[in-house]
Amino acid sequence: MEFSSKLLENAVNEMSQLPGIGKRTALRLVLHLLRQPEHQTFQLSEALSKVRAEINFCKSCHNISDKILCEICENPNRNSALVCVVEDIRDVMAIENTSSFKGLYHVLGGKISPMDGIGPQDLNINSLVEKVKSGQVKELIFAMSPTMEGDTTNFYIFRQLQDYEVALSTIARGVAAGNELEYTDEITLGRSIIDRVPFEASLKS
Repeated sequence: MEFSSKLLENAVNEMSQLPGIGKRTALRLVLHLLRQPEHQTFQLSEALSKVRAEINFCKSCHNISDKILCEICENPNRNSALVCVVEDIRDVMAIENTSSFKGLYHVLGGKISPMDGIGPQDLNINSLVEKVKSGQVKELIFAMSPTMEGDTTNFYIFRQLQDYEVALSTIARGVAAGNELEYTDEITLGRSIIDRVPFEASLKS
């Protein structure tokens, strides 16, 4: 792809690093921004700069937050004894959209995947174990995507916690095996939370 401007080429190269964005799509987006009023482009640039520089991760659940604690963890109406373990922030948003879950979350920040060089030490597992050790959690719901990596992560955490007095359950397999949680429709995902099963029972299926 030939560019008449080095500035345009640099912008396209940066934009094309976003997931799912190729060079042609990146060029279309950059040209669209150039056609917009200047203040709109600067607003977008400022918003991206601020989210990168000022965003926080909740010190309790690791969800994205504007403050030290996220709004979910701060909400006194949530059941703090019930914690849903998810892979990333998108899964929190997906489950919240179902309006079926009134507990708290714990965002692992990924899943165990040796092929990608991601081990337990790279995830927010230690802080989860500490939560359980404190005795404040009565039930953990594993809500990882039903993939091999998700199941491996669930089992690793199960082994870490099996000596503690905490109920371990997993979302019902209304979510098709191999699917990513964020792409599951809200009704199916909501029902899978409500119809969760003991984790040990899921090992036999």
